[in-house]
Amino acid sequence: MTEFHALVPAAGSGARMGQELPKQYLPLAGQPMIAHALNTLCASPDISTVFVVLAPGDELFHNHDWSRFGDKLQTLYCGGELRSDTVRNGLIASELEPDDWVLVHDAARPCLTQAHLARLIADLRNDEVGGILAIPAADTLKRADEHQRILRTENREQLWQAQTPQMFRAGLLAQALQQAGSFTDESSAVEALGLQPKLVIGDTSNFKVTYPQDMLLAELLLTQREK
Repeated sequence: MTEFHALVPAAGSGARMGQELPKQYLPLAGQPMIAHALNTLCASPDISTVFVVLAPGDELFHNHDWSRFGDKLQTLYCGGELRSDTVRNGLIASELEPDDWVLVHDAARPCLTQAHLARLIADLRNDEVGGILAIPAADTLKRADEHQRILRTENREQLWQAQTPQMFRAGLLAQALQQAGSFTDESSAVEALGLQPKLVIGDTSNFKVTYPQDMLLAELLLTQREK
């Protein structure tokens, strides 16, 4: 039987946050940021295992109590310099079956919900390629030159903003990452094979915490959900 697994690359430093502590460990609504994504992924009845891929020298993860997740949460200390390296190393270390589904999710998207997961899995479980959560571009998009002067306004029609999880068969994703080299998301690597992943509608609450001001919005959303 085909299984569903999650993989969370968490080997980065989050330099754009301007903090000494890696972004995934910054305190958010009473927990380290990464805990919120892990709470959601581990609570999903569809997901068999959640793999967290850490930097080889990570000494912070086990400063926190993860016992509530039991064996469903597995740590892999094989993260690489780039996100694509971390995901590729995690796939190798996890030793999943080629036909198993892998949902790769950013540690810095703490507002993921069970509804997001359920929609993604339901839409893609019988898909030949796989796909990603995404939202249609809503803002006017400008292309700039090297001096931050506007070159032109881009047509946003049919443009989408990629989110995570991104869900693909383990064998296909491993092949794509091996052949495609460095990409900023897993879908780009699969696209480089000539395939067309499916876009599954998400929502704006599943945003990525990138800058310090993003922490305030994430805190507000998570606190409201708890109430």
